[in-house]
Amino acid sequence: MNISTSILLAGVTAAAVGAARIVQETRHQRQRNETVLAGHQIEWLSQVSANADLAEMWAPVGVEARAYQEYMTANRMFCQLSLRNRLGFVTERQLPFHASALMNVEACRRYWARFAAVREEEAIGDEVAEKFNAAMRIAFHAHDQKQSASASAAR
Repeated sequence: MNISTSILLAGVTAAAVGAARIVQETRHQRQRNETVLAGHQIEWLSQVSANADLAEMWAPVGVEARAYQEYMTANRMFCQLSLRNRLGFVTERQLPFHASALMNVEACRRYWARFAAVREEEAIGDEVAEKFNAAMRIAFHAHDQKQSASASAAR
């Protein structure tokens, strides 16, 4: 290999490494931004869950403050799991397990029954959020089927 070819290969290699570094840094910046934004949302959900006056102010028409606090507590649980999933700390194989664990909590089932459509609409076009919601939907319906089967067996 002559010197000019070696220099050209070194330049191409350096450019490729630089491009990979830029792609990686862009991905990490996006993850940092998502983490900060999710942190703000989770903090707000924590506050509204604990403060009846805030819950009264933000509750939808026809929803009592105490019920809204319960919904927002459940929403916080969904948001925390969603963030862990988005950042890659929950694998595709683990997600159904976590979804089932959330749906074993009555407050989470009530939240999902009431607000799933909002979460589904919000997720349109976001593949990660759509997969997350699909896992939650499956777990929700599986829990309902299990409850129906238990009720039928008890009769």
